[in-house]
Amino acid sequence: MRIYFSVLTFLLLLASNIQLNGQGCSDAGVCTLDAFKPASDADYSTNHFKIGLSNGLADYDISIFGAYLEYGRKFSKRFGVDAKLAAMMQNGNDISASGLSDIYLNANYAVSEKTAFTIGFKIPLNKADRKKDGLPLPMDYQSSLGTFDLVLGVSRKFNGLIVVAAYQQPLTQNDNAFISEEYPVGAKLRKIHSTNQFKRSGDVLLRVSYPIHFGEKLRITPSLLPIYHLGEDKFTNTNGSEQSIKGSDGVTLNGNVYVDYAVGKNGNLQLSLASPFVVRETRPDGLTRGYVVGLEYGVRF
Repeated sequence: MRIYFSVLTFLLLLASNIQLNGQGCSDAGVCTLDAFKPASDADYSTNHFKIGLSNGLADYDISIFGAYLEYGRKFSKRFGVDAKLAAMMQNGNDISASGLSDIYLNANYAVSEKTAFTIGFKIPLNKADRKKDGLPLPMDYQSSLGTFDLVLGVSRKFNGLIVVAAYQQPLTQNDNAFISEEYPVGAKLRKIHSTNQFKRSGDVLLRVSYPIHFGEKLRITPSLLPIYHLGEDKFTNTNGSEQSIKGSDGVTLNGNVYVDYAVGKNGNLQLSLASPFVVRETRPDGLTRGYVVGLEYGVRF
């Protein structure tokens, strides 16, 4: 009974923070990878195919819609690989942009029933260099960060508690050329921080989750997700000087809830909700989310 009350309290806290402008769980990509999401025992031992949709609210009245396809293949009881293709659409301020985002390729190795390691890469499908009417658009309207990233992680089970630690580091940077001063005074895009020759730092995350089963079909998993941005991002100003973006480093603390419902023998329907409790002062990478709601259908085979 105490556990159920804790879940209800967590859900209420999450709902009360839904209007905050924070990173939510829409980080640079690592927190939504299958290997780093809360999972049941069956998810670690079978092949899977998943399709998902998401909606989020970003800064500057920008609505975000995402979609992805994911395939996971087990080659043995301990070793498997995942491949994920993502796309994104942004709407707001008379600007509509859409496109493919990234391909994620990951290899997972379970050293035991409780511990698994992951190594992978995020491969960008564009260089975040989209323009409108000849002017570069900010990162808020780019479907990808445009960086080629290394992803490392480890997951561990502790008597029902699932703890995940992960690291994501850009190995290349993008070709974004947005300079806010190029837009007219009073234009909303002029308020967005310039990201010309943007250099993004890496991230470290920790996810702590506790799945709670309600019968054989329903599982609710509340989790906390702190993400630490390892350094200040940088850009090049109109004078050609590289500058650090003050306040772009530091911690974002997010709350996540996953609701899983078994469909048939091998299917699973998952509803997810993420919202921030603590945010970084500045987020020039366009990943700001007041909330993220996702729906995913997966099948094991």
